[in-house]
Amino acid sequence: MTVRLVWIRRYAASALVVLALFARTGDAKTFRWANDGDPTTMDPHARSDGFVSSFDGNMYEPLLRRDRQMNLEPALATEWSNIDPLTWRIKLRQGVAFHDGTELTVDDVLFSFKRAVTPGTDVASQLAMVKEIKKIDDSTIDLVTDVPTPIVPNYLVAVAIMSKAWCEAHNSTLPTNIATNEENYATRNENGTGPFMLKDRQPGVRTVLVKNPNWWGLKEQPVDLDEVVFTRIENAATRVAALLSGELDMLYNVPPQDIERIQKTSGTKIWETPELRTIFLGMDQSRDELLESNVKGKNPFKDKRVRQAFYQAIDEDAIKTKVMRGFARPTALMVGPGVNGYDSTLDKRYPYDPAAAKKLLAEAGYPAGFEVGFDCPNDRYFNDEAICQAVVAMLARIGVKANLLAQTKAKYFVKINAPRFATSFYLLGWTPGPMDALHMLVNLVETRSEDLRKGTWNEGGYSNSAVDQLIKDIAVELDNEKRNDLISKALSIVKDDFTYLPLHQQIVVWASRDNVDLAQLGTNDFQLRYVKLK
Repeated sequence: MTVRLVWIRRYAASALVVLALFARTGDAKTFRWANDGDPTTMDPHARSDGFVSSFDGNMYEPLLRRDRQMNLEPALATEWSNIDPLTWRIKLRQGVAFHDGTELTVDDVLFSFKRAVTPGTDVASQLAMVKEIKKIDDSTIDLVTDVPTPIVPNYLVAVAIMSKAWCEAHNSTLPTNIATNEENYATRNENGTGPFMLKDRQPGVRTVLVKNPNWWGLKEQPVDLDEVVFTRIENAATRVAALLSGELDMLYNVPPQDIERIQKTSGTKIWETPELRTIFLGMDQSRDELLESNVKGKNPFKDKRVRQAFYQAIDEDAIKTKVMRGFARPTALMVGPGVNGYDSTLDKRYPYDPAAAKKLLAEAGYPAGFEVGFDCPNDRYFNDEAICQAVVAMLARIGVKANLLAQTKAKYFVKINAPRFATSFYLLGWTPGPMDALHMLVNLVETRSEDLRKGTWNEGGYSNSAVDQLIKDIAVELDNEKRNDLISKALSIVKDDFTYLPLHQQIVVWASRDNVDLAQLGTNDFQLRYVKLK
């Protein structure tokens, strides 16, 4: 066995610590990869974070999944059909076992769907359209909706199936509440049906997976990897150095400034593809007074002129060129190409115009600007903190002092998400997993419901009855042309109301050694079953 130690200097401390231990053993194929952020939980229902869902998706599986071309394909279900306008019938795959050897049953599916919509879960919106789940027989369930819902199958991709008996045995029948940093057995352990099993979990440091020798899909898709070692390496320079030296096989998050260096290094490869995720800025539009501002007695963001001023003060072309090094597609909409409902005729940004922005602020009663808190993750999106720093500088030109708080996603999401929504101004990214604009509208735009199955990620509390009605109409319209027309109307209102300040769709950039083959999807979903070491 060859053991290599990688030492890194962390930004938060001036000491050297051992971050990772990489190893290759005998003829076993070990794949070693890294990211700046950690998959913060092994519980597939606790977080709707893209990286967490992607990581956990190698152990847990949904009823349906997407292939390399992003088309729906069978997973734990083999058939699905709309047997009447309100009912989707699903046939469960037979002969599937959980990692502990117990058989997958219809009861596990019913339990998982109920667990996924429990208050406190972060994925409840995926099943918001389902009114009732019926067990028809030992291999069949029906999903019943209140109204005709044409894209139910698209949402099933995001709901992982867990073992009812395992969760009950380990007191994990409910997902943990990330807002209170609670944990249960499912937070650090797993029992899925997927191609990989959890071997070792060291939160924030290292997670090791091993191949599931009893995976149902092995005959059709042999898994090449025997072991997968994931390491969180916060320092960008250290991540890149580990790849270039051969300590790592792959980087999930590549610093833009290092892309050219990696491209020119023998034995390495850059992977890139347009992503469906939109990076945007959000504002608290619900409170009568912002939590973090020197403006007292009122909320500046309730005034459309203030929201527009912020928009026109931000030079997105400069962000694309200087911060993102070209790896971004500026956007005027909250969805981009590749998402059903995207309307290119609406995708024209309002002009960057600091003078107009200052005039709008003055008209709104803030001629000298104001101060506001600004929340940003520093390990979630491509160059997230650098984007926020650029926004701070741009807003300063119109007299707005944005007090940036950049922190790890584990702390960031606890602050801005339910139930606290303790943010005044924030940066966020959104990928419509079902590849349909309705997903963005229901989660980010629709008025928050008490059970948070609607407006789950509407952190700013935006509410517009006209848009709410359009969303209801979109959800039930079966004629795709009429449906897309309704989506365009909703997107137009969201744009003109400056509900959010869209910045860009980022380009997914990964890096690997040149002996690695993998599938890079526009959802930024990393499926280890596709990885091969040549």
